[in-house]
Amino acid sequence: MKSDSPAEINSQESGNEVTEQMTAHNVPQEPELTEENSIAAAETTQADTAALADLTQQLELVKTQLEDRNSQYMRIAADFENYRKRTSKEKEDMETHMKRNTIMELLPVVDNFERARAHLKPQTEGEMTIHKSYQGVYKQLVDCLKRLGVSPMRPEGQEFDPNLHEAVMREPTNEHQEGTVLEELVRGYFLGDRVLRHAMVKVAAPKEDTPTPEEDELTQENT
Repeated sequence: MKSDSPAEINSQESGNEVTEQMTAHNVPQEPELTEENSIAAAETTQADTAALADLTQQLELVKTQLEDRNSQYMRIAADFENYRKRTSKEKEDMETHMKRNTIMELLPVVDNFERARAHLKPQTEGEMTIHKSYQGVYKQLVDCLKRLGVSPMRPEGQEFDPNLHEAVMREPTNEHQEGTVLEELVRGYFLGDRVLRHAMVKVAAPKEDTPTPEEDELTQENT
């Protein structure tokens, strides 16, 4: 057999050393379990637990703040909705009040037109022309009031209602039940479903018993 040369032997030894170094470098070696390592691991665990507890506390704080902000938002939204409703109602009431006052100023004009229609009887062609002219104005005014929601009362034949009527006259009669509205003296009006002006009416009253002629004679003889 041929013996190896010193160079080859050195080359093989060098290669083995390199292989051993690479093996030692690639394979991690487990650290030795010492008391110091155990203490360090425990401290790391405690630190992680404390950090987790701190994060949990911060999360709870953020959740509490979010709930508070949400509650504040809900209160603000409710207050704003109440304010919107209140201002809308106040605006509606103001508009109704203004419309009511304006219409109340026009009702005497309507009353005058109705009195003229009831009392004036045109005789000539000229008078009839004037009559038709102002009656046209009256109709236009009444149509305007209707568009605004004004409607007249029709109390004749109804039972007297103090919420709607104002009794200014009483007429004794046996033809109608007591408290029946006999005549509307001044017309009443509604504005929508509310009373705009009460109707002035004449109401039926019980008729007092009057003595007959025979009773009068007996009374005179007794006296």
